[in-house]
Amino acid sequence: MLGLWGIARGNSMWRDEAATWEAAHRSIPETVRLLERIDVVHGLYYLFMHGVFALAGDSLVVLRLPSVLAMAGAAALVSLLGSRLAGRHAGLACGPAFALIPAVQQYAQEGRPYALVTACTALACLLLVAAVESPGTGRWAAYGGAVLVAALLNWFSLLMLCAHAATIVLARPPRATVVRWGVASASAVACTLPLVVASGAQSQQVAWIRPVSPGTLSGLLLTLAAGTLCAGAIRPGERRRAPRGTRVPLTAVALPLLVLPPLVLLAASLIRPVYLTRYVLFHHIGLALLIGGACHALALRLRASPHRTIAAVMAPAFVALLPVQLSLREADSRVDDVMATAGSVAAVRGTGDAVLYIPAARRDTALVSPAAFTGIRDLALVRGPSESGTLSGVEGSPQRIAAAMRTAPRILVVSDAGAPPAATDRDRAKQLVLRAHFIRCSAVLAGGRQVTVYHRRGDRGGCGGPVAAPSRPHAGQRP
Repeated sequence: MLGLWGIARGNSMWRDEAATWEAAHRSIPETVRLLERIDVVHGLYYLFMHGVFALAGDSLVVLRLPSVLAMAGAAALVSLLGSRLAGRHAGLACGPAFALIPAVQQYAQEGRPYALVTACTALACLLLVAAVESPGTGRWAAYGGAVLVAALLNWFSLLMLCAHAATIVLARPPRATVVRWGVASASAVACTLPLVVASGAQSQQVAWIRPVSPGTLSGLLLTLAAGTLCAGAIRPGERRRAPRGTRVPLTAVALPLLVLPPLVLLAASLIRPVYLTRYVLFHHIGLALLIGGACHALALRLRASPHRTIAAVMAPAFVALLPVQLSLREADSRVDDVMATAGSVAAVRGTGDAVLYIPAARRDTALVSPAAFTGIRDLALVRGPSESGTLSGVEGSPQRIAAAMRTAPRILVVSDAGAPPAATDRDRAKQLVLRAHFIRCSAVLAGGRQVTVYHRRGDRGGCGGPVAAPSRPHAGQRP
């Protein structure tokens, strides 16, 4: 229910979701051509969403519904895993704890693959425990398959294997079990290697990632500290059932999963910045397990009803996190909003207008909401996204763009808020011509982007004319 609450986010869509939207609308051959150039790491997800759109139609709800369902499935799997590791009452607390984590709620409502990766990771953890406690070829094959699917959706999920290796060490299973785990893990890694190599050739995709900020680092350290405190509270109250093969302690699964994936990615970021919270979203499974185990341990110590103890912990947590939950469902909760930008264009456009995008990637707003750009000439575009196998299309040379700009009486410029410096020769040419031959008339800032109106110097009419209030078009709305 938490995932469905406010799923449309005020009819907003941010840039990464716009990439999913645009890629999922392409034919299979067009998608394959795209993946040869960019976003191969998300190829399986784009093909999956292509099928979802074909079956269920395209809307913001359909775009995000697979993530909602995946995160709901992950919550159920976390609950089952907690039950297996520490008993039914601990599992009963693990599911709600997982669902209330803000990062989980955020990515449960995004048209991106991270919720699906989290669900596959939760399944892999459950299968790992089952295979260690009751060895069998079928369980190890299923475990390897879950790891592989997660990796094909985003190969950073292979960091879960660092945590699973620690779990194997802490559980101390028989040598045969260790070998089977090694074979299953190595098989999943080997099958993922072609994707890893192919995405390495597209490494420019992560060139924009900056070094870890103090805020991100502080948030991670607080999460790890909370999990560690919960782990300390579990041991005194943890009850062991009668041995059934190798008994895996909850902390042996949860603590490595919480700690190792983000720390390994953080260490890799010291060489080249690659750390993003969503790449290791699945590590919150470990936090939920530890919270559930701590709730169970608290009930045992207090000799209280487990159900009442869980309610006494979860209800205040829900209330305390309510402001965060509400903010995550607002239209401005993401870095930008392509729908709001389309509304700004619709508000300021006029007959005969032309448009420029600085950078070219901001063309996504026109691809998602083409109706707002009907009749507006794109001065820079020479080949569309589908025919060029790109997300944003191919723009002409700086000279060609400059020549086209001089023929336009009025230009709308779509850019990021704050107008950062141009990063390419094409964008520098756009800015030079604007400064030399155009007058800045007005600017509308909405959804993290800016739409600026420029009028050519010396033309009649100048900057006059009313500006309408921006509206928010629907995704895919066509004339």
